[in-house]
Order: sequence, then structure tokens, then C-alpha cells
Amino acid sequence: MKGIVEERAVELGEYIIKSKSTVRNAAKKFGVSKSTVHKDVSERLKYVNPNLYKEVKTILELNKAQRHIRGGMATKRKYKDVIEK
Repeated sequence: MKGIVEERAVELGEYIIKSKSTVRNAAKKFGVSKSTVHKDVSERLKYVNPNLYKEVKTILELNKAQRHIRGGMATKRKYKDVIEK
């Protein structure tokens, strides 16, 4: 029988795949910390559901590759708002 932690890992993995979500967005949606989401999908999920783990890993690697772009866009918005005020 799977425990509550393993069930949560599977739910998080399915959510990330379905919504192409980031760890931060998944944490917000499920009401847990980013580190909990990361541990669930990068460590626990590997043993609970290896196929789901591989799919989630692909999405997380894509998010990691795009992280610097999203950060730059956020900074641009931040300073655009400051200049307009």
C-alpha cells in the first residue's frame, strides 16, 4: 500500500505533466513548499512510478533551461513598471 507521500508525488508528477507547470507553480497549487515538490518529483517518484518520473524530468529540464529567460522577462517588467510611474 502506498503512503500519502507517494500518492502526493504521483499527483504532483501528473499535474506537472498535464499543465507543463514549474515546481513553483505546482507548490502553490498543492499548498506545499518548492523543496517538497522537488524532492517528491525528483527522488520519490523515481521509485514509485519510473515512467512518470522520466516524463516529469523532461519537463523540469526544459523549465531549467528556460529559467534565465523567465527571470530576464520578470526583471524587464519590474523596471518597466518603475519607469512608467
